[in-house]
Amino acid sequence: MLRSAAALAVTLLAAGPGFAQTEAPIDPDSLATAHALAEQALESDLAYEITESLTTEVGPRLAGTPHEARARDWAVEMFTELGFENVRVEQFELDLWTRGRSIYEEVAITAPFPQPLYATSLGGAAATPEGGLEAEVVFFDSFDDLLAFDGADDALEGKLVFINDRMVASRTGEGYGWANRKRTRAWHEAEDRGAAGVLIRSVGTSSNRFAHTGMMSFPEGRRPEIPALAVSAPDADQIERIHESGETLRIRLQTYAGWRGEVVSGNVIAEIEGSEAPDEIVIIGAHLDSWDTGTGALDDGAGVGIVTAAARLILESGQRPRRTIRVVLFGAEEVGLVGARAYANARMQDGTIPNHVIGSESDFGAREVYRLSTNVGEHALPFFDQMHVEMQHLGIVRGGNESGGGPDMIPLAFMGVPMARLDQNGEDYFEFHHTPNDTFDKIVPEEMAQNVAAWAMFTWLVADTGLDFRDQPDSAPSE
Repeated sequence: MLRSAAALAVTLLAAGPGFAQTEAPIDPDSLATAHALAEQALESDLAYEITESLTTEVGPRLAGTPHEARARDWAVEMFTELGFENVRVEQFELDLWTRGRSIYEEVAITAPFPQPLYATSLGGAAATPEGGLEAEVVFFDSFDDLLAFDGADDALEGKLVFINDRMVASRTGEGYGWANRKRTRAWHEAEDRGAAGVLIRSVGTSSNRFAHTGMMSFPEGRRPEIPALAVSAPDADQIERIHESGETLRIRLQTYAGWRGEVVSGNVIAEIEGSEAPDEIVIIGAHLDSWDTGTGALDDGAGVGIVTAAARLILESGQRPRRTIRVVLFGAEEVGLVGARAYANARMQDGTIPNHVIGSESDFGAREVYRLSTNVGEHALPFFDQMHVEMQHLGIVRGGNESGGGPDMIPLAFMGVPMARLDQNGEDYFEFHHTPNDTFDKIVPEEMAQNVAAWAMFTWLVADTGLDFRDQPDSAPSE
């Protein structure tokens, strides 16, 4: 006869290296509830339906625009209809940037082989001068080559800088940070050298003719005075081939991007109040905004659906966890974690940061969860090790204890809130990320249901325990 999952967990924890205890740290009744929630999640389409509703009825949701405001209204109505408590919007101010007339600007090679290119402005970029600009292209095989460039002081003056770094696909998405340097930093390296504009190979792994947008960085509050655009991968290949031919390459740009002034955005919050310790908060989240090129299905409509559906399963189970579960749909994530910073700063001001016992975010698409990672005190590791054992039937392995909770959790983590992450398979995430190809048809219902099952188990178990996940101070020596 097969042993129960709880009994198996006790045995593994007792026998495993480094564990002194002989009993599992999670209450058996709480485990039974977690498994029941997972079974229900695997049969539920709620996350899929929520994501379909958001991406169909609202569509693209660029931060600070009326579309994002419509998404907040949609979220308040959705949370209310699903029966959540304390549903509200917390507003914050935001500097609005838009690309102007179209998601694709007017970009074309004029010499030596005239032809149009598919490209789109990067977030924060400036417009071209009225009437556009045309210039010779200076090709850099990598961002590091631009950083190391020691040509004459005027070598890039009035030129268009092109950077050709490629990104490599992986399940973890770890190649993104390295490849993304050119998106965030190339503009000021080029501008400081007198360039008239900058073009980059799209950050991503797609071979389709979709350009990948995203926000740039602004050192010391500085904003670009030059246009900056991402070129689709096939068009970047075309530029590379022409460069390798030895011909002088010229490109013409006409863009309309720019900053439009101060507007209001907001975070949408809903809760399930805890039964015994309502002031202790488990925060789970996703971000509500998206880029304007696709419909934000994978980034991050899927996350909205996953965390909401997981919390809803707990709400309708008829059982209250010990702690409060707070679902936060963050605004303005894509343009610099603005909503996340506003949320964390508000909790710092009202003194409730210590009330946040753990946090996590779903923001990496809708492929299956394959790993449970943490960033908690060492004393809490047996709890999560057992949680992993209970999740093994979902195909989940145990990760390390140096994980972040997701982008919008960064400000809270910086303030000392413990974190966990349900890592998703990102092998093809950057085929679609920040492109017009980020649309609802990419989501597989069965994979999304597995996400909800994992999230329901995780959320219930951390909310129903009294364990403190923070690092514990060393005990005082005995006298």
